Parts: sequence; C-alpha cells; structure tokens
Amino acid sequence: MAKAVITATGRKKLCKAHAGDGELPKIVQMSWGDGGISESGEVKETTGNEIGLYNELLRKDIETHKYMDEAETSCRYTATVEKNELTGKELSEMGLFDEAGDLIAYKTFMKKGKDEDIPMVFDMDEIF
Repeated sequence: MAKAVITATGRKKLCKAHAGDGELPKIVQMSWGDGGISESGEVKETTGNEIGLYNELLRKDIETHKYMDEAETSCRYTATVEKNELTGKELSEMGLFDEAGDLIAYKTFMKKGKDEDIPMVFDMDEIF
C-alpha cells in the first residue's frame, strides 16, 4: 500500500522552529525515482527515516502550492514531469525537499510508466 510520511528530518525542523531554536526552510522541490518497489515487486513501506529517495531520477522546482482546507493545516504541492522527461522509466517514489536540500516528505507507490508524449502532473500533500 502506498504511504507518505513526513520524515524525521522534517519533524525535527518543525520542533526546533516551534521552540524558537531554528528556522523552517520552505519546501521548494519535488523529486521522483524508481526505487519505491522491493525486489519482490511490492511497494516499500515508508519509515520516516528516509533521507533521500532510494533511486532519484529527477528533481524539479515546485510549480504551485495551495491549502487544502479552510483551517490551512494541509498543503498540496504540484510539479510536472514533462513530455520529454523520464521517458520509459517506471516511477515508484517521490519526495518533497526544502531550501536546505533536506527530504521533508516521502511517498512510495505502485509503478507508473512514463510515456514520451504525455506529461505527468504530480500532487503531494503535506498534512498536519
């Protein structure tokens, strides 16, 4: 089953920022990889201890973000793998990275094949 987590690094940064002992860099990039599937073909379980994708293939700037509820306690980040990017790859993991280059949220999922002539728009929600 696909599962997303806020990483331990992300939680530590939130804690320190709330305590006034650190700054909270904004999320600026999304990345995709093909390392979210085990050798047996199952979606890997996320632990929250990930510090990077298992096999990152592409990282791009976030295009847009929007709050998903009136309480503003969840935010959706959007980025696109364009037509000519990652052709023939089978994507199975993605992550959100902050301005410091740290992985803040990570998700694994079933393989999604990337065709040459079709862009793929990805949304990833950060929920508090």
